[in-house]
Amino acid sequence: MILLEANSSAAEETVKEAAEQMGIIKEYAKNILDWFMSKLGSIVAAILFMVICLKLVKLFIRFLKKTFDKSSLDISVAGFFLSAIRILLNFLIILTAASIVGFQITSFITLLGTAGVTLGLALQGSLSNLAGGVLILVLKPFRVGDYIIENHTKCEGTVVSIDIFYTKLLTFDNKSVVIPNGNISNTSLINVTEHDKRRADINFCVGYSEDLDKVKQVVLDAVKNVDGYLADENTDFFIEDFGGSGIEMCVRFFVDINRYFPALWDARWKIKQAFDKNEIEIPYHKLDVNLDYTDKKN
Repeated sequence: MILLEANSSAAEETVKEAAEQMGIIKEYAKNILDWFMSKLGSIVAAILFMVICLKLVKLFIRFLKKTFDKSSLDISVAGFFLSAIRILLNFLIILTAASIVGFQITSFITLLGTAGVTLGLALQGSLSNLAGGVLILVLKPFRVGDYIIENHTKCEGTVVSIDIFYTKLLTFDNKSVVIPNGNISNTSLINVTEHDKRRADINFCVGYSEDLDKVKQVVLDAVKNVDGYLADENTDFFIEDFGGSGIEMCVRFFVDINRYFPALWDARWKIKQAFDKNEIEIPYHKLDVNLDYTDKKN
């Protein structure tokens, strides 16, 4: 009998708690319905605003895409700009629609700004590389296939890829070098292959007893037979300095950019062969010692 009364009391408590929960749910539902009915006009206006604005954003993005396709803007940069503009405009539309309904977005914007500053400080290096990549792809100081020398770290090689965050080089001895775009955009660099020709400089030394007119003719004849030599460009031949062991001279001539290194090596080879053939001395550092064995008398 006592057990039945206990079970009956527990059932009554359960029913009472369920009734209270149902009452709370009904109260919440009533409040939400009242709020919805009071904001019905604002909600409809916000929905219409979002539908119209989202369609306008699509048309605007489509127009920008056609404009970027007609321009010389890099494909990856164009895609990055389009995505960023789309996200920003959609975010502004959502915030505006929320304010139309009646939500207070000031505190949300403040919180979002604080979070953005914190995230920016945490990702400072990555954001620097991102900005550098955008600048490189927009301003195009170099392109894929160019041979560049980065003056800060003295890395050099042929550009094989330009990404948003990194630029990859292939060195002359077939090594891959990955440079953050932030470093490249904040330092000077040399674009060796931007033009279709490059000047080759060869320094050498001859003895003081040599016929300089003969030396000049021999050197000029040698470089003119180099594969890649550009005969239409100026070739300079001059004395650079008077050294301790000989006359330091230089010949400068232009070659096709695609043949620069082979032409430079071939020119040095041909000049040495021409000197040997014409018995022109290439002096080296030497010391002459004169011994005097004459007895000196007091």
